[in-house]
Amino acid sequence: MSNEWTRRVKVFIQRFWQPTSACMTCMPGSWGNIASVAHWTIAFKTGLLTGLLAVLLTFTPAAKLYGNRHGNAALVGVLTAIGDVYAHPGHYRPPYVEHVLTGVVSGLLALLASYLFEDRARRIRAVWRRVFG
Repeated sequence: MSNEWTRRVKVFIQRFWQPTSACMTCMPGSWGNIASVAHWTIAFKTGLLTGLLAVLLTFTPAAKLYGNRHGNAALVGVLTAIGDVYAHPGHYRPPYVEHVLTGVVSGLLALLASYLFEDRARRIRAVWRRVFG
C-alpha cells in the first residue's frame, strides 16, 4: 500500500473510534444500555459515516487541518455531529442538542488522544513507568 493510503486508513480508524465512543457516551441511557445492540448500531453508524467523511476530506485542502491538533479536534467534532444527524434522530426535546453534544465530546476525545498518543504514547509510557516501576 502506498504511504498516502496507509495514512488514509489510519485517519479512518482514528475517526471511527472517537465518534463511536462519543455517541455511546452521549445517548440517553448509554451506560445503562451498554450491551444494547440498538445503541451500538447507532454508534457504529455515526463512527462509520464520520470515518468515511474524514477520508474524503483527505482528498481536499482541508486535510491540512489533520496536522494541527486543534484543527483536527474541531474537524472531528463537526464531522461527528454530521454523522450523528445521519445515524439517528435526536432523543432530546430541542432538536440537534444531542448531535452537537456528541460532536463536542468527540472533538474533546480527539484532542485528548492527540496529547496522550503523540510521540508513540510517550506520556502514557511515562505514567506507566512511574506507577509500575
